[in-house]
Amino acid sequence: MKTSADGKKKWALLLTKPAGPIPTAAELNGGMDFSCNVLESDIAWSATASDRFNEKVSCQKGNAQALGASNYDLALTLVREWLASGTGADVSGADAAYQAVKVKDTTVWIYMRETDKDSTEPWADGDEIFLGGEVKTDTPTRPNNEGNIKRRVEFLAQNMISEVPVAAAGP
Repeated sequence: MKTSADGKKKWALLLTKPAGPIPTAAELNGGMDFSCNVLESDIAWSATASDRFNEKVSCQKGNAQALGASNYDLALTLVREWLASGTGADVSGADAAYQAVKVKDTTVWIYMRETDKDSTEPWADGDEIFLGGEVKTDTPTRPNNEGNIKRRVEFLAQNMISEVPVAAAGP
């Protein structure tokens, strides 16, 4: 059955590396859920065309190419959150994800689920991770002066996984 993508993206940001190559639901749920801080209209979180190189052997006619390293387009615009008292950013609450990625060359682990589950539902064993992994941050930019205060952060992929189920918890 087809499902509307509206309200279906769930994001998790981890400050420490997961124990295995694929995180568990407990690790993802223990991280920061910043789904309500990602500007939907400005998400760039996808694989792009892999590197390609000529790999023709002598007996082949015409060109032959081989696939090289994977490439990714990773950038998110985060809507900033402030304390009601006017004393600054909500560093331990809703603005915590931005605080974690605002310094250039910071390493974090970010994962995105995009399924028929609502973004408010917790991660569970077997949920599909659309794309995620270890990323490094670039310096945030100020995208525009319209609407809410926000910052765009580009990420450099270091070690990514795609279209895999959340790892089952150990014994």
